[in-house]
Amino acid sequence: MIDLRRFGASVALATLVLVVLLGARPLPADRLLAGYALLLAAIALTGLTSAMNAARVRTPSRFEHELTRKPAPPTRPAELVRVERELILASSSAGHLHSRFRPLIREVVEARLDTDLAREPAVARKRLDDATWELVRPDAPPPPDRSGPGMPLRQIRAIVDAVERL
Repeated sequence: MIDLRRFGASVALATLVLVVLLGARPLPADRLLAGYALLLAAIALTGLTSAMNAARVRTPSRFEHELTRKPAPPTRPAELVRVERELILASSSAGHLHSRFRPLIREVVEARLDTDLAREPAVARKRLDDATWELVRPDAPPPPDRSGPGMPLRQIRAIVDAVERL
């Protein structure tokens, strides 16, 4: 908001100086009036600049608003959530264990052994324990009852631990 007292006092002071200078006549009147007009324009620009600055301070910019906003709470990585879901489903459904978890753990085993299980099963068989081999072997048959119970989480944990030790 424009401070009207300051604005009025500035205009009054400029007018008083004009009257004194017109009485003293140090310069021609047309130059004094031109100077007076410039001084009034400067006072008006100063008032407008102050008003704009005051208005800007009252409403923060979107950038400032974003800086003061609380950050979003950290979330768990999507891949971690997906793998956890696969583990839970593998423990509850034999079909899910065979069709979703088995390819996932098989891919990890192939990466750890740096081999293709379909081409070199003997290499993997030597390095894997029996439970892990039964899960990842290339010729593993599908379960007879796909809706039957999956593998217990304790056994899945043991297999994952064995794969991590590779």
